[in-house]
Formats: sequence, structure tokens, C-alpha cells
Amino acid sequence: MALRTILEYPDPRLRTKAQPVTDFGAELGRLVDDLLDTMYAAPGIGLAATQVDVHQRVIVADVSAERDQPLVLINPQLLSREGVNSVEEGCLSVPDIFEEVERALRVRVRAQDRAGKVFERDFDEILGVCVQHEMDHLEGKLFVDYLSDLRRERIRKKLEKERKERSARTRQSAGARAY
Repeated sequence: MALRTILEYPDPRLRTKAQPVTDFGAELGRLVDDLLDTMYAAPGIGLAATQVDVHQRVIVADVSAERDQPLVLINPQLLSREGVNSVEEGCLSVPDIFEEVERALRVRVRAQDRAGKVFERDFDEILGVCVQHEMDHLEGKLFVDYLSDLRRERIRKKLEKERKERSARTRQSAGARAY
């Protein structure tokens, strides 16, 4: 198992639409394990394969306080949605930004497990929001897409500035140790 690098907005690879999983072999198992390890280490409550530059329809989530109830959804399909809920969301690909987003109150999803077995399940509350958020990633959509153009542009500029500052600090500290 390995930690994967999480892509950050506005990286264009986050806009790639994920392809269906057809091979449920060892490589998929490694990907799922890596996604879970990466999500837990981040720390986050959900992660889509798209966020680590693997464009397959795989998402993982765990909203339990003990971080011991991993959910794996492969090739998820939204079957139905009910109600409307507005919740503050964040995203591992849009670090340290939290905004109100409107989502369905409850969703029904059909997916496959690691072995390829098909199942259906209803999701609501925080897990319902998380599943909808991660399914958006598989379509190349980010939570900032629900915001106004102005707000999205401000977030993009803020994150780019922070990345430049972080890069400059890294170069400075590397230079301070060079002899």
C-alpha cells in the first residue's frame, strides 16, 4: 500500500471523466487500498480515484469517528435523489476551502464492491453528501463548480498564491542546507 499524491485545483486532470472499471483483479485491490491509505493520511472522509490521477470509477469513504468503516464504491450510479440540503463542504483537492453547497438530502446508489458484486444502498446525512461529492469527481466536477464564477476565481488565485509561497519556502530551506 502506498500514499498517492492528491491533485489540487485547478489541475486540469481533475476535469477528466473517469472510465468504468472492468478488471476486478489485484491491481484494483491495490488501488482501493492506496486510496484508503491516502484518504486516512490526508486526513479526509472521501476520495475519488480521479483525485490521484487514476481515471477509473472508484471512490472510497469513511465518515466513522473511529475511521474503521471504509466504504468502497466501484462504478457507482446515482439511481434516485430526494430532498435538498445545504451543507458546508471541503475537498482534499481544494485544501483549506469550505463553502456551502446544495445537495440532495438522500440518494440511492448502485455500485460494485471490490470483487465486482453489485449492490444498492441509500445514503443520507454526511455520508450522503460525501458520496455525491466523490461521484462528482468521477465526472470531472468539483464542489467549487457549484459556486459563483467570482468566488471560484478568488479560490483559484488564493490556492495558486499559497502553492507559490510553499514552493519558495521549500527552495529556500533546501538552499540553506546546501554546502
